[in-house]
Amino acid sequence: MHSSDRARQNLPGASRTRFATRALFLQLGTVILVVALCTGVYLALAMQQLRKESETSALNIARTMAEDPTVRQLVTEFSADPGTPLAADLRDGELQYTARAIMARTGGLFVVVTDDHGIRLAHPNADRLGKEVSTPYAKVLEGHEVVDWEVGTLGESARAKVPIYALQPGEFVSSREQPVGEVSVGFERGSVFTDLPMLVGSITLAALGSLALATLAMLLMRRRLERATLGLQPEDLAALVQNQTAVLDGVGDGVLGIDPDGIVRVCNSAAERMLNLVDPVGQPITALGLSDALLASLALPSTSDEDRTRALNEGIVHGERILYLEQRPVERNGQQLGRVVIVRDRTDIVALSQRLETVSAMTGALRVQRHEFANRIHVATGLIDAKRVAEAREFLGELLQRGSVEYPVPGLDTLGDSFLQAFLGAKALEAGERGVRLRIAEDSHVHGTVCRPEDTAAVLGNLVDNAISAAVRGPAPRWVEVALFDDASELVLTVADSGDGVPAGRDPFAGHGDNQDLSSDASTTDEVHGFGIGLPLSREIARATGGELWLMDAGGTLGAGAGAGAVFAARLTDAVEPPRSGEGHSEERT
Repeated sequence: MHSSDRARQNLPGASRTRFATRALFLQLGTVILVVALCTGVYLALAMQQLRKESETSALNIARTMAEDPTVRQLVTEFSADPGTPLAADLRDGELQYTARAIMARTGGLFVVVTDDHGIRLAHPNADRLGKEVSTPYAKVLEGHEVVDWEVGTLGESARAKVPIYALQPGEFVSSREQPVGEVSVGFERGSVFTDLPMLVGSITLAALGSLALATLAMLLMRRRLERATLGLQPEDLAALVQNQTAVLDGVGDGVLGIDPDGIVRVCNSAAERMLNLVDPVGQPITALGLSDALLASLALPSTSDEDRTRALNEGIVHGERILYLEQRPVERNGQQLGRVVIVRDRTDIVALSQRLETVSAMTGALRVQRHEFANRIHVATGLIDAKRVAEAREFLGELLQRGSVEYPVPGLDTLGDSFLQAFLGAKALEAGERGVRLRIAEDSHVHGTVCRPEDTAAVLGNLVDNAISAAVRGPAPRWVEVALFDDASELVLTVADSGDGVPAGRDPFAGHGDNQDLSSDASTTDEVHGFGIGLPLSREIARATGGELWLMDAGGTLGAGAGAGAVFAARLTDAVEPPRSGEGHSEERT
């Protein structure tokens, strides 16, 4: 069962109907309403158009007949007769014949002609001739044309009523002073909407076609939506967002989500802080200003256990941090979604490891010192037991003058702190085993007492170890020179060697290696320099309390003279406790 399925089951009150299905029904209902509304409006407009066309046809026929000279002449004569015409005379009259002929040609329901009193002079029903019409005619006799739908003796119809004007005697000129009758032409309601069924059928087919196309489009949209969301529903997406927020903000490690195109899609605040990123989401990983070492590590995802193990064991220097990266590919339903990068800040752990290594080295030096001191006490005890008191006194006097252990370090007596003497003495023994001579600069002077031995030993020990490694790879004679000065509470030190120096264009603090004299040979660099975190870490320790560590000279013309290797310097604040008044230099020595 996928996590999305479990999340969906755990959602309280979540609908069992899939969102895509609900969206399909909603869209389909909307389309149906829109199509029905459009169909209704179109039908209404079509019916209105049909009514308008029938009214226009009736009006044009009525106007044509009202302008006919014969009709006007006959109606003028009937209107001038004060009596009422007989139906028998009208049945076979010319007006009746003309009206029937027009009805036959136009398919009208009726063509009615009246005089100025509304008496029918022509009518489809001969029995109604000579009788007054059933619909109003006063407005027409006032000279107005009337177009309307009315219900008369022949039923409801679209009719047009046009006034008939008399002719001047002997001329075909109309007299527009007073109408002498009217012409009324009507079309039956059924004939008006004869084409309506065909029109409705066409509209229905168009509406059904529109619904079919809309349904197909929505089905395709639904499929696309499910594919884009990987089958997740809105409830699932909401649960994933909540879970993602809780996980990303609830861990101290940095988390980066990178899609197959190398675009950052997820980045929590811890990753932004560790990698010094600003709004990385949506940007390519190559555009975030990361170091070359980080980009090389992020170039390809780690798919094997060996790659993941190496990623966990190798540190990468980024700025002042020692970072460890772990990558894991992400896929769903066989589709590669990208990879997740876990970023862990191990600066404090590595710094503590460096301090522990320094303490271990000091412990070994003190063990050697204790062993040597025990041997000398045994010698003195033997001389006393042998009753050779004078020789024992002389031996103890020499010990008092030169100290408990004689380290092979020229200039060591210029340092008034026993910790520095023991530490550099132990480093001198290690350097001697590798064929390198360690010496103290003649102008060195430390009168105070070191009060931060762990940080001092970590910085000084790393610089000395790097210098020894560089000297071993350099020409003979091989040496390392250390200069130390105290200024109130600050401790200033420089370390020079006889190595080849730092190659031009190479930043020793960029994580290329621990050795201060970086070689251009990649294999040598990897063998000697380890993972490249010593110098950046030492600088981080120095800067932690306001100090600094820097490269004074890459080629070696300072301090020890021409031909020397690189010269590194460091300033440690609050590292020395100044001597109290009255305390001398010799009192600090051991």
